[in-house]
Amino acid sequence: MSININSDTVLLLLGITLMYSTPMVFAAQGSVISEVSGVVNIGIEGMMTIGAFTGAAIGYFSGSPWLGFICAGLAGAVFGLIHAFASVTCKADQTVCGIAMNLIGPGLALFLSRVFFDGATQTHPVTNKIPKLFGSRGLEGSLNNLNVDMTTVLALILTIIMIWIFYGTTWGLHLRAVGEHPAAADTLGINVYKVRYICVTISGLLAGLGGAAMTLAIVPQFMPTAISGQGFIAIAAVIFGKWTPHGGYLACLLFGFAQALTVVLGGGSFAVPSEILAMLPYVLTIIILILFVGRASAPKANGVPYNKGSRV
Repeated sequence: MSININSDTVLLLLGITLMYSTPMVFAAQGSVISEVSGVVNIGIEGMMTIGAFTGAAIGYFSGSPWLGFICAGLAGAVFGLIHAFASVTCKADQTVCGIAMNLIGPGLALFLSRVFFDGATQTHPVTNKIPKLFGSRGLEGSLNNLNVDMTTVLALILTIIMIWIFYGTTWGLHLRAVGEHPAAADTLGINVYKVRYICVTISGLLAGLGGAAMTLAIVPQFMPTAISGQGFIAIAAVIFGKWTPHGGYLACLLFGFAQALTVVLGGGSFAVPSEILAMLPYVLTIIILILFVGRASAPKANGVPYNKGSRV
């Protein structure tokens, strides 16, 4: 019951961590920008699912993984726009709207899969996946174990951009003001509705990109279990990261590491049932939420519909 720890194993563990955390990073950044603006979006899972299908389907028919990736983001943005309309304009219960997104997304993905793929609930394998940074270039040695693709780099760049927007721009200040005290922001001339519409739509776009990162870079096709809770883990990462872009990114790395452990330990000489290993990321999510959710403070106006002219 031992595992040989060497540089190859460490790089393999790091590579799998980055690979599995990348879809969650996109989704988590989407959740951050929505919730900091004051709109709860628990529909990330459904938006990721429709993005995962769109990316795989467009990637298969067009032969271009990048076209599929872009279209997946647009599909998620449509769902985000619907969620914004219901939550901001209609002032519907944001939790109920998010649940609806989580039901509609997978349902529509399965329906479209049956329509376009001869009744199958999964797409045909994508021929051209998003390229790897190292192995695809023919590099030899340990770097081949660092199984990192271009979406991992894009996720890191996105996080850096989000940090700059949040803390280095006037719009980021407006965004945080809308989530903390929308009435005060309104008196300063900030269009609360416009900011929230933009943020929730971007939230859907990023969640769609996260879904496509799964089906175009990790698994080569869409299937009903392609996302399987990744959206909910991303939301947990946002809470653990205290609603900040950098905190969400680091939390996603932690959850990705938990999934990497299931792969590495599952392939070693351990007498641990595979079912228990498969539970590890979700058990870790519950434990972290129990330990840290009470210490994290959401934006004060998060989940509260804004009525123009009100004092809150």
